[in-house]
Amino acid sequence: MITVHHLNNSRSQRILWLLEELGVEYRIQRYERDPKTLLAPPELRAVHPLGKSPVITDGELTLAESGAIVEYLAERYGPQLLPAAGTPERLRCTYWLHYAEGSAMPPLLLKLVFDKVESSPMPFFVRPIAKGIARKVKQSFVEPQIRQHLDYLEGELGKHAWFAGEALSIADIQMSFPLEAAASRGGLDASRPRLQAFLERIHARPAYRRALEKGGEYAYAR
Repeated sequence: MITVHHLNNSRSQRILWLLEELGVEYRIQRYERDPKTLLAPPELRAVHPLGKSPVITDGELTLAESGAIVEYLAERYGPQLLPAAGTPERLRCTYWLHYAEGSAMPPLLLKLVFDKVESSPMPFFVRPIAKGIARKVKQSFVEPQIRQHLDYLEGELGKHAWFAGEALSIADIQMSFPLEAAASRGGLDASRPRLQAFLERIHARPAYRRALEKGGEYAYAR
């Protein structure tokens, strides 16, 4: 049986959603973030050396990285969510699988880091300098990058109903987390109605709701 090593408020939530869409039996091994550092617990390193989530085990296989997991599960258990090989939809699907973590997430992670710098306690004589640098980097680089990506994605969803084409695919499952993160901390709001509608559609899916019930705390679905 598949085991999902699931960390609260993390990318592993989309793996639960995928498995619910596929109707595949699985079990969840839960882990909780450190309340101060928000990092994964060291127990995850016993599963995979990087100690991050998601990780799945399937028989003798241990597999990390969201994109690799999503693609593996679709190829083995759910071809209905994987466009046919050699089609334009398959190429778009592959593109979004890589884009989600390779292009969309880095500026969102940078914003999280610099937000943390601005809000963290520090010696009074350092505080104005550190906060000023963080604010300048966000205003001059990070936030313009996020806006550029959101504008791009808004335009792409004007071409097709879903990211890979006219049917839900693993591309949409992979793209769910960066868009949820953008809605939580990256400025995604009603000014980009197609992206907002995408989140509303996926959040309303029965499989998504079941995954939330099983996965526990997940602030990004709000």
